[in-house]
Amino acid sequence: MRVCGKRIRELREERGYSLQDLAKKAEVSVSYLSEIERGAKKPSLKTLDKIAVALNLPREQLVEAGNERGLALGERLRLLREKKGKSLSTLAEEAGISISYLSEIERGNVYPAIDTLKKITTVLDVPLSTVIGTGGSLGHKLRQAREEQGFTQADLARAAGVSAGLIGQIEQGKVQPSLKTLEKIGEVLNISPCYFIADDAGLDEMLNQMSPAVRRLLMEPQVQSVLRLVCNCTEDELRFILNFIQLYKRCH
Repeated sequence: MRVCGKRIRELREERGYSLQDLAKKAEVSVSYLSEIERGAKKPSLKTLDKIAVALNLPREQLVEAGNERGLALGERLRLLREKKGKSLSTLAEEAGISISYLSEIERGNVYPAIDTLKKITTVLDVPLSTVIGTGGSLGHKLRQAREEQGFTQADLARAAGVSAGLIGQIEQGKVQPSLKTLEKIGEVLNISPCYFIADDAGLDEMLNQMSPAVRRLLMEPQVQSVLRLVCNCTEDELRFILNFIQLYKRCH
């Protein structure tokens, strides 16, 4: 987790607080708060909670997220779980996983499968992208496509002519593959490279405008497989599909 000291300073100044004011409210020393704002010190979660309460903001607004240097997957889950008021045992039971496994996920010691993340985010009532983050979506998309088609990391690596270690690092968001590598992987999975690198910005907003039934339908593996095929369509083919949908809606 990377605390955004500059953001804390901006929020403090917006509220008209001096360093001394915020330090007093958060029960920390002025010098320590100054070092946090300058990025010289990384506060504990307990200290960050105090600062967030003093600023009357959720803790997640004080950290940098959405990129590989920001909030880790496990940390995001922990923040969301606490925000929903759920204990480790409650979330684990409702998601159908063990407490110890959920704890390992939150601590960043294990990397859960897509299906496990879906169970957790369903219980937390948040989109999967909230946990994954746009910065880590490429790896998750690759893992999901690979698992749906029955490939192991070794199988996919062998077929694409790359190392299994590279596939693992891509899926964990540790490396950004070259376009040439994505093309090799996409050819094996019969998926256009555009599927992996497409910007997810605005997706949540669109999903929120849909009915719950439609959102559930979009999460089904068969539907997602169809959507991935759209990436391989030509402009004429895509226009034909859109025209067909419009015609169908007019007739019904």
